[in-house]
Amino acid sequence: MKRRKNLKLTASAFVLIGAVTLLFHTAAKAAAAASLSGKEEVRVDYPVSAESGTAPEEESRKAKSSYHVEMDSLNKGTPEKTDLTMEEAAEAGISYLEEIFERDFTDANVFMMYDSGTETFPRAFWVGDVLFEREQKPESTRWTFFLDAVTGELFIASFGRMLDVTVPLEPDYALENDYGIYEKLAREFAERFHLVEGEISSVSYNCQGYSGNDPTISLNVEGKNGETALVNFSRYDQKLLGVGMDAERRIREDALESLEAEETFFWPAEGENTLEHF
Repeated sequence: MKRRKNLKLTASAFVLIGAVTLLFHTAAKAAAAASLSGKEEVRVDYPVSAESGTAPEEESRKAKSSYHVEMDSLNKGTPEKTDLTMEEAAEAGISYLEEIFERDFTDANVFMMYDSGTETFPRAFWVGDVLFEREQKPESTRWTFFLDAVTGELFIASFGRMLDVTVPLEPDYALENDYGIYEKLAREFAERFHLVEGEISSVSYNCQGYSGNDPTISLNVEGKNGETALVNFSRYDQKLLGVGMDAERRIREDALESLEAEETFFWPAEGENTLEHF
C-alpha cells in the first residue's frame, strides 16, 4: 500500500542520511527533521537506572578535546530527566568520533539536536553536528554522531566533505561483484574497533551512492552472533565516511516491522472488503 511504501522510504532514507550524508544540516537537516518530527513521537523504557541515566561504560568515558557545545538553532526537542544532558551527549559523541576517525577535536564546534523518538525510530536520541567553523554550511567539512539519549550508546557516526576535484558519482557496477579492497578495509576497521561482538563471519556488498560530490560504497559486516554493522567508504580515495551500528539497525527494522503489521491489519488490499478486517 501507498502508506507502507512511504514508511519504507522514510526508514531507508533515515539510515542513509545518518550513515552516508550530512545529517541534520540546512536543507538536508530540515528534510530529515520534517520526516522524523512530523510523525507521532514515541517514548520507550530503557534498561538503565533512572538515577544514573547512563550505562556503566559511559560513566568512565572522557573526551580528550576541548570544544564548544551549543543547541542547534533548528532543535525543537527537550530532554527528560533520564536523558543525558546536551553536554554529556556531546562528550560521549566526541569520544566516539575521536576513536573512529582518529583525530583531535580540540576547538571544534558541536551543534546538538534532541528528539524523543518517532514511529520509525522509537528511541530518544541526540544528534551532534561537529565542525571547525562557527557557521554550518552545506559545503563544510563535518563529523556527525547519532546516539541513544539515555545510555549514550552509539548508533551512527559519519564524516562529510566536499571534494576539490570532480569525480564520477554514478555507480561502478563492477564493484557489486568485485569489492575486495573495500572488503579488506571494512574487515580491518571492524576488527580494530569491535563493531560486532565476537568473530566476523562475513563482509558483503550493500550499496553505492554519493554524499555531496563524494562517491560512496557501503558494506555489511556480520558477526557470527548475528550482529550486523554498516561501514561506508569513499570510492574516490577509500577514506572512511561512516559507520552504522547493529543497535540502530535493530531498532529501525523492528519499528518498521511493527508498523507494517499494523498496516496489514488496518489497510486491506485493493478490492478487499474492509469489514473483513474487523
